[in-house]
Amino acid sequence: MADYGVPEELEGAMPWTWAEERLVQSRNFWLSTVSAAGRPHSMPVWGVWMPERERFGFSCAPSARKVRNLAANSQVVVTNDDAVHVVSIEGRAEEISGDVLLAMAALYVDKYKDEPLMGSPDEMIGFLQKNAAFEIVPERAFGIIETAEKFEKTATKWIWD
Repeated sequence: MADYGVPEELEGAMPWTWAEERLVQSRNFWLSTVSAAGRPHSMPVWGVWMPERERFGFSCAPSARKVRNLAANSQVVVTNDDAVHVVSIEGRAEEISGDVLLAMAALYVDKYKDEPLMGSPDEMIGFLQKNAAFEIVPERAFGIIETAEKFEKTATKWIWD
């Protein structure tokens, strides 16, 4: 990000824990997918960061455009909904089920249990199991504090092997 005045050296770079905090705490996220024809699609979703797996999990209707896009092109971007303290993850989405889905569902229930109309924990887990569920396997992520004082000093890129 040298074109933005961000130095190449790591001095001042933010630790991954800064990004994880925001991923765990954010209520809403923007998910961007691309169709086989290259048409972009971006929609808000609820989701959970799974720190022990370093994955982002979300669910949607099996008929959603997201699902059709991911079937054709698994590359995805997910960002938190804070335009000042930004975390943006690029990676690929993989459909999940079984124990992985249940682990995601437990975090999801804990996070969204107080949302109106969500029902009991068992109802929420059943809802997630009936829908399409995915985890995003990160390839790279960006952390930005979008203020004049902090941007150049703290913009950070993380890469997964």
